[in-house]
Amino acid sequence: MRILLVEDNEDLGEAIEKRLRSAGHSVEWVKDGAQVVPAAEGDQFDAVALDLMLPNRDGIGLIAELRKRKFNAPIMVITARSEIDDKVSLLDLGADDYLVKPFDLRELEARLRALLRRTGGQASSTISVGNLELDLAALNASVGGKALELGRREFRLLEILVTHVGKVVAKERLMNQLFNFDEAVSINALELHISRLRKKLDGANVEIGTVRGVGYLMRVAE
Repeated sequence: MRILLVEDNEDLGEAIEKRLRSAGHSVEWVKDGAQVVPAAEGDQFDAVALDLMLPNRDGIGLIAELRKRKFNAPIMVITARSEIDDKVSLLDLGADDYLVKPFDLRELEARLRALLRRTGGQASSTISVGNLELDLAALNASVGGKALELGRREFRLLEILVTHVGKVVAKERLMNQLFNFDEAVSINALELHISRLRKKLDGANVEIGTVRGVGYLMRVAE
């Protein structure tokens, strides 16, 4: 996932960013309410984790503006217990879920995964394509019941392709979702991950196809 994190508390923001990145997600962290709309419109995000109490802009107003601007990614609100009375307003304005501080970082990640499943029409954390199976909660994959040894970025790359099975995913989007802005990487890094993943999928009845100059797609092999 490519996640927009909006949190002005340095300690909490750093902890969330570290947790999500260690799980293989790409994170852009902004700390000022005035930066949220430009950030959201400047890139393609899968989800937003948004604190309500921010410098210069309040979270409730930001949710309303983002939805007015047709920003469709799910929004997870991070809120203090004293603000819980606003939950009806939050959901009515366009928030998809909320989490009350203090919270377990594992729960935050699980709720973000659940939001992605919900918006993608998935009921379970397990996805099957041909004889390939991914468990998004356990972060593991198998082919015909045999576990695959995958690095965290290889797993995330496989997750993106499988959740868009049959559709071309642009190289630029894959780069944005796999790597963070502060990482100096080239397109060669993506191509290397694709190559490694293809080798590890040997024996699967799915394949990663290339659309030259555009991107890649996952499909069931003929």
